[in-house]
Amino acid sequence: MATKLGVLGSAHAAAANAGNMTRGLKLGPGERFSFALLQDRAKEAATRAFEPAPKVSPEIVSQIDYDAYQKIRFRPDMSLRIGQDGKLPVQLFHVGAMTPDTVKVHLVRGEEAHEVLYSPDLFDTPADHPARKLPPEIGFAGFRVMAPDLKTDWLAFLGASYFRTAGPYNQYGLSARGLAIDTGLQTPEEFPRFTDFWLDNDTPENEGMTLYALLDSPSVAGAYRFRIRRSLDKREIARIGMEIEAELFARRDINRLGVAPFSSMYWYGETSRRQVVDWRPEIHDSDGLAIWTGSGERIWRPLNNPPRVMGNAFVDNNIRGFGLLQRDRDFVHYLDDSVFYERRASVWVEPLEPFGEGEVQLLEIPTDDEIHDNIAAYWYPKQKLNAGERRRFHYRLSWLDDIPFPANLARTTATWTGLGGRPGHKRPEGVRKFVIDFQGAVFRGLGRDDGVEIVVTPSRGTLSNAYCHPVVDQRERWRALFDLEATGNEPVDLRAYLRQGNRALTETWVFQYFPDA
Repeated sequence: MATKLGVLGSAHAAAANAGNMTRGLKLGPGERFSFALLQDRAKEAATRAFEPAPKVSPEIVSQIDYDAYQKIRFRPDMSLRIGQDGKLPVQLFHVGAMTPDTVKVHLVRGEEAHEVLYSPDLFDTPADHPARKLPPEIGFAGFRVMAPDLKTDWLAFLGASYFRTAGPYNQYGLSARGLAIDTGLQTPEEFPRFTDFWLDNDTPENEGMTLYALLDSPSVAGAYRFRIRRSLDKREIARIGMEIEAELFARRDINRLGVAPFSSMYWYGETSRRQVVDWRPEIHDSDGLAIWTGSGERIWRPLNNPPRVMGNAFVDNNIRGFGLLQRDRDFVHYLDDSVFYERRASVWVEPLEPFGEGEVQLLEIPTDDEIHDNIAAYWYPKQKLNAGERRRFHYRLSWLDDIPFPANLARTTATWTGLGGRPGHKRPEGVRKFVIDFQGAVFRGLGRDDGVEIVVTPSRGTLSNAYCHPVVDQRERWRALFDLEATGNEPVDLRAYLRQGNRALTETWVFQYFPDA
């Protein structure tokens, strides 16, 4: 078996790096690599019983708490320079008490891959730091891709199969995952994890970045290929797109498979002002779930911080797209100039190969703070993935400001609730008012007398005072209002849209209301 070697200790290793590696970085021996070989590896792994990765030096890693972790800094001069032009600097995350699981990171050139070996020399660490006691085989917790000036990062893979980008406004928010298993069931959720990454050193600059990952868990093994592009427009707003191929091999029957999953946070917003306990008016990474159905309907579902755990399903066939969005981009709605919630990315999934029958599942968990991810969304295929079976998913993730929207439909821009009835009159008990604002070019030239009407459908309860009108002095903006009388602790599912004759003018607004909350 070949021995481990340093970059400068072998002409072969030096050639593999082609000048894009930092002097002194240590690599392991070369091994054949391709996406086909990675798929074979995942397929073979699925025939064996799952073996959790051993914990390396857990007694030392546990000492690297939050404060200790902040004292570890990856050395900028040791950044891996990826791509034919070396313009994609990659830095490695150290392990710590909050991220104790290690991953292997490999560099690929041609048909050969070399593992990047851990060394304390990669990090600036205080002399008396517990990390100094770790063995050389400890590995890394993940990696991040930096801007060319090394001052900020825009892509990170860290923990389980989580990954995220800084989005269009250079501000991290929600996370994507490689796969979700048994999310929202009574049984414990399974968290598949990426155990190995391969960074392609041959990708031309105009093709972005290509990386591969091996996924492993008690139920499934998988091979992933990510083709990632990031560009800046004239306004310096980033466009980040990911083409993802996932080849899954099941070890055992899977009860609930979550494809293209997200994790986000919604504490409170304009729809839940009764929950406001902080000085900031709104706190959330995402404010709604958007769906573009296979039949062409556009749906907007504002998020909730519900009184109890809630799961909602949106059944579809060959869905065209779905995602968690942050539509509200107004700073004064948040007033937080340290974490900038108005800059959080929206993420949109588009199948590049049909997803078939299934449903978008939305999980909402009660939370009393912004530090918890309490929102999950993913595609749940109708066809089960059983032991011994193989399944492929091919889709695009776009990290963006907002999704493209058809000119012949208006989108929801705000939702409020308040006391029912009319101001100046005694307010009726058990009645809640809903106010929805829609905005779009489709309203251009339409007035109060042009036959625009609201269509509202509640799952239960009694509607009254339903009407709509153009908002005074607001261009292309209409407001819909209605009262709902409902009691009890069961939620009320609401659907509403504006139409003119038989023509829908807006997307479909969907909401879940808890009368006793």
